Amino acid sequence: MSTAGESAAAAGQVAVPEQVRSQLRRGVRSVLVDAAALRLVRERFDDEQAAALGRYLEASQSPNTVRAYRSDWIAWSAWCATEGRQALPADPLDVAVYLAAAADARKPAGGWAFGAATLERKSAAIAAVHAANGLPSPTRSDVVRLTLRGIRRTRRTQPLRKRPVLLHTLAQLLDGLPEPGWPTEPARRRDALVLLVGFAGALRRSEIAGLRLADIRVDTDHASGEPILLIQLPLTKTDPTGVAAQRVALPRGKHPRTCPVCACADWIRLREAHNDNSTRELQSWLDHQPAADPAIHRCHGFTGTTLTDLELPLFPAISRHGGIAATAMSGRAVAELVKRYAARAGLDPDLFSGHSLRAGFATQAALGGASDREIMRQGRWANPRTVHGYIRTANPLEDNAVTRLGL
Repeated sequence: MSTAGESAAAAGQVAVPEQVRSQLRRGVRSVLVDAAALRLVRERFDDEQAAALGRYLEASQSPNTVRAYRSDWIAWSAWCATEGRQALPADPLDVAVYLAAAADARKPAGGWAFGAATLERKSAAIAAVHAANGLPSPTRSDVVRLTLRGIRRTRRTQPLRKRPVLLHTLAQLLDGLPEPGWPTEPARRRDALVLLVGFAGALRRSEIAGLRLADIRVDTDHASGEPILLIQLPLTKTDPTGVAAQRVALPRGKHPRTCPVCACADWIRLREAHNDNSTRELQSWLDHQPAADPAIHRCHGFTGTTLTDLELPLFPAISRHGGIAATAMSGRAVAELVKRYAARAGLDPDLFSGHSLRAGFATQAALGGASDREIMRQGRWANPRTVHGYIRTANPLEDNAVTRLGL
């Protein structure tokens, strides 16, 4: 069986037959919403009611899930069009052959094009689209389940984990920040805060990208009298509706260079100046700012923002000319930011991702002697086994009976 669509996808190009492409143009933004059912709704109700239903149905899935499933459905539909098979409803045997062919596909460099987890996600995407259209899932059949089991047993490879950003790595990334001054100063201040908040807050890249000005607040640590940064996470991977009201607290750092509160103060002051002035005036404002003493904390007296539009993104997109957009940077842009600074530090960018900040927090905290409970609280992990994986990476001999053998 041909895997032209899959091979093209692995090479960075998705070969989508025109028949599939035209259907995608006609569909709704979410592949998990039954487009045919929505058309019936539009026939029975007015446009406003139908649009409201469609909007909330589309919002029921996370953008990352929809994006991944949509890509998987395109690949499956392209394969079916190439092989003359039917994508919806699908024959279980066709799905099994498709997964087996994708499992054998390789990258130009010789490695596997798709990991076992990716193939399971492809199967889940096919099942989700069938369920959304009121059809039985072909992936529940024995032939599909056994095919996936055989792929897992054949591969027997550990998942590829990105390298964590530890404290010394964080210092290397911060060394790569642009030089002070225009037009790189907005990016310099924003990127410093992204790295420090992502690391100290154990934030996922989607959580970083989704923060608004309304989600941050400056409070006082009553034990020390020092300022602390409180971040309210509106939506998270484990709390997609926000009912748990997850929050992280970031204390003032020991050193001004790695202090999240200082970085936040720097960024908010620039945002306030940008709000009150044009780009040219902002440049003049920066030129008249005194040089900061690297040994003195800049968060003294910082109480938060005076901006009134708190729905603005905390981390907006910034142009190379210093222009600050009204739209937030994406989760992918956060990952690319980490990779970019890793490359500037002379590190292999392929070894790092947006998750490296979150993984770095857990690993560094474990190296510092933090308990499982402390790490889970800040990182909002529900499963101790996830944290134990980071701890084993940090110190494989900790709580290990092999140290008591007397060898």
